[in-house]
Amino acid sequence: MREQHVAFYSGGERVVGTLYLPDPSRNEPGPAIVQGPGWMGLRTARLYGPYHEAFVAAGMAVLIIDYRGFGDSGGDPLAFSPTRQLEDLINSVTYLTTRPEVNADRIGVFGSGGTGGGNAVSLAAADPRVKCVVSQVPVADGRDWLRRMRRVHEWYEFLARLEADRAKRVATGQGELVRPQEIMIPTPERRTTSIKRDVDSRVPTRLPLAAAEGIMAYQPIEVVDRITPRPMLIVAVENDPVTPTEHAEALYERAGPPKRLIIQRQTTHYAAYRQYGKTIIPQMVDWFRRGLTAAPIRAVETFAGREEHMVIEEVE
Repeated sequence: MREQHVAFYSGGERVVGTLYLPDPSRNEPGPAIVQGPGWMGLRTARLYGPYHEAFVAAGMAVLIIDYRGFGDSGGDPLAFSPTRQLEDLINSVTYLTTRPEVNADRIGVFGSGGTGGGNAVSLAAADPRVKCVVSQVPVADGRDWLRRMRRVHEWYEFLARLEADRAKRVATGQGELVRPQEIMIPTPERRTTSIKRDVDSRVPTRLPLAAAEGIMAYQPIEVVDRITPRPMLIVAVENDPVTPTEHAEALYERAGPPKRLIIQRQTTHYAAYRQYGKTIIPQMVDWFRRGLTAAPIRAVETFAGREEHMVIEEVE
């Protein structure tokens, strides 16, 4: 696997990415996958390594970026918004079309974790150049996502705090800066897991409270039906408090075929990456391999495995 550090521009600001390329002996342009990290994620996270290695081994290039304001990319982290991230991903697709190693008609998107999974849906809905989608543990409705993190009285207190911040910004031109954890309240598992420890110290420590408004307006569920007839694979975790299982199920139900839903059972949001990686990653590779060729996906399948504890549903 060859690795190149690359850069391009989005909204006039520099975006830095890592491009993984398969064996150079390939004689013609091949498929490629674009990825943006999840909430407060960076492209260098070791978590993504097994996915990239498997995609490249299957002959697909992979481009993963740092969104503007994060990691090595330019831009102000205080300008965080899902809308800006989507713009960065659209420009990532454009960048891939300029690469001689990439067949511009065979570009897919992979996203994992919260807005990472949701951004994969949003990108495919916005950009018809994306021919195949793999979305892992996605968020479908940003407002519902933030609401579920809080008890009833905490939710109303949070809404009141947002209203006061809007008034302050109008009156003074400046709003409240908060720790990201005050917007996205971590679950007990997130507080104890080490799975993102390699990048946690490099993400912004302060965001505008107003960033919560962008997340509340974040609605991949409202655009997922635009992806049809391009194939979409959704991977979820059963009873997931981090990215609700119901969000993945809602995206699946509203999407048109071809589509597949995989629910990982008897695990947790972060444990599933390691527990099911050897099972799930080959499913993703196969989905991209079929979805980024001219051959149509033709299958109707229900699977329940005692050993793997998964449920898979696929609709033609």
